Amino acid sequence: MSTLFPGFERERIQVGGASINLVRGGQGPAVLLLHGYPQTHCIWHKLAPRLAEKYTVVATDLRGYGDSSKPAGLPDHSNYAKRAMALDQVEVMQALGHKEFHLIGHDRGGRVAHRLALDHPQSVKRLAVLDICPTRSMYAHTDRAFAKAYFHWFFLIQPAPFPETLIGADPEFFIKYQMGRRHGGLDVFAPEAMAEYVRCFSDPATIHASCEDYRAAESIDLEHDAADADKKLGYPVLALWGRHGVIEQQFDCLAEWRAVAREVRGKALDCGHYLPEEQPVEVTRELESFLA
Repeated sequence: MSTLFPGFERERIQVGGASINLVRGGQGPAVLLLHGYPQTHCIWHKLAPRLAEKYTVVATDLRGYGDSSKPAGLPDHSNYAKRAMALDQVEVMQALGHKEFHLIGHDRGGRVAHRLALDHPQSVKRLAVLDICPTRSMYAHTDRAFAKAYFHWFFLIQPAPFPETLIGADPEFFIKYQMGRRHGGLDVFAPEAMAEYVRCFSDPATIHASCEDYRAAESIDLEHDAADADKKLGYPVLALWGRHGVIEQQFDCLAEWRAVAREVRGKALDCGHYLPEEQPVEVTRELESFLA
């Protein structure tokens, strides 16, 4: 871990609904980094040290992922609703002394960040989302091509223990297939980071929790999003996505975010889905410009 985040401290903070693992380092305004599926905070290892030259950087493992706690899912999946996962993060930042912070989320972390921004607008200065469109609009525009490219969205939401059992038969194969089938292949991931992803994802509790994350997204999260359909985020939003990924091919990313936020800017980068590991220099440059 020390080689991935030199100069960072590792902590574990108990909040109301979970125990959250994190690393933090640097000084200055606070920046919270949220990872996606099926990864951990280690996705940020190539850019966190650079951001820490100007900011206090906090990179957490979401509830259910990495070394954070992994409660069994409830029948309505509410303990893996993005609302619950977002509250974890607000309480972590408050425990660290940060009432306000910049918020950056990739993939599932972007969905948690979007909900956090809706539920806790007083906590967020600026929001950056990496390689996603809003969940509700992506489900609304599902077609054959999207279902084929994002098959895992529809596999993971099947009732337990079906996906858990199949993934659990060979979790290392599943995670490497899932990550390696995208544009960059497996070569874009540092061996030490990949070892962490495999270690954490090999825990049956992580497999179950990550399925619950997706089950919540297809049920209770859509209810929350529908209830907030008329809300627009009132602060700046940066959207970055991969030019060789599904978001570029099937969605108008800026238009989708402008439908839910008043001030949006962004661009496609020359990479696939895993922007922080495929294009860390360019992502860092875009984030520094945006946060400044």
